[in-house]
Amino acid sequence: MFNRCLALILALVLCAPFGLLHAELPSPELSHELHRLKTPVAAPDFSLEDLDGEQHALSDYRGKVIMLNFWATWCPPCRREIPSMESIYQDLGDKGFVVLGVNEFETPDHVFAYTGQLSVFPNFPILFDLDSKVAELYGVKGLPTTLLINKQGQVVYRAAGGRNFDHPEVRAIMGELLSEGDGGN
Repeated sequence: MFNRCLALILALVLCAPFGLLHAELPSPELSHELHRLKTPVAAPDFSLEDLDGEQHALSDYRGKVIMLNFWATWCPPCRREIPSMESIYQDLGDKGFVVLGVNEFETPDHVFAYTGQLSVFPNFPILFDLDSKVAELYGVKGLPTTLLINKQGQVVYRAAGGRNFDHPEVRAIMGELLSEGDGGN
């Protein structure tokens, strides 16, 4: 009995500070870097349902700049980047900018309940890739992964990992993509 009590006390004394230390560590800053593809590639078309069961095809958004974001509720950096995605969507949505949040593997009921707990409700379409076929089309290896698609339907930027889309450098990239082709269309 004494040995068990001593082992429990040692475990609490030795392990508790590490657990507390881990719990108090701040989350690292989200990056703002987006990687430009050397050669743009055609964005494969797809069609997925949103929270209301309505179909959204990528081709429905041709002529707009699209942020295609693959995410899941269990992914901490995915959750952290949602407010900045909503902010840029609110600021640029009327200028021809669209955010499509493609949720991986989760049900609409689960995601709906999750979004109700957020401090910022995403107003951009949340689509459901339950079998990950769209993620496979785009070569997604981890979450979150974000792709920027130009007005011509080409993937021009890619980012793996959480991003702060409110950053001035990201906003400058969006401005450049939105102004491409103005006057020629």
